[in-house]
Amino acid sequence: MKKIIINLIAFVSIGLAKAQTVSLEEMAKCSSEPSTCPKADYIKDINHLLDKYTGTWKGSYEGKTYVFNFIKREKLKKGLISEDLLIGRVKIINQQGIVEFDNFNTPDEKASWGYGLQKNLRAYTVYFFGGKLSCIDYGLLYLFIKPERPHQMKILFLPSYDITTQDCRDFKTTLPSGKGFTLTKQ
Repeated sequence: MKKIIINLIAFVSIGLAKAQTVSLEEMAKCSSEPSTCPKADYIKDINHLLDKYTGTWKGSYEGKTYVFNFIKREKLKKGLISEDLLIGRVKIINQQGIVEFDNFNTPDEKASWGYGLQKNLRAYTVYFFGGKLSCIDYGLLYLFIKPERPHQMKILFLPSYDITTQDCRDFKTTLPSGKGFTLTKQ
């Protein structure tokens, strides 16, 4: 019996030793060739790269005011892997002061979740889901912050290319599609 317990402990220890904590940067750099990525059970923001994106950011584009809020969550489970990532929310207000979109009260699990750093580490991407998913109002939101301008963030939304499930001829995505604009940290 003692031998069985020792073998079981050894087996579990070996299994746990194979997976490891890996930095966001390391995973981003191997993302274009996943077979080269180390086996990870936790992708950690070891160097605090996500911290520069956190907080409230505000900007205007085509007469609308956009207020984004990004929070960092640690060790969130995504499948079999835990990961440090950003969760984002946005409020959009038109020129008349009417709120056109607001997901600030959306629970974390239904908000926009971080996807990860780009391979070149110059941008962080977040999956964004707007108000009309049947018209492909979802895709990747790219966040760019230059080191020399830490209080300014450029964002760019690129919707996914998918099949619409209804007539979307006059539809505009919730975020300006393919048009980058600048936000200022509040």
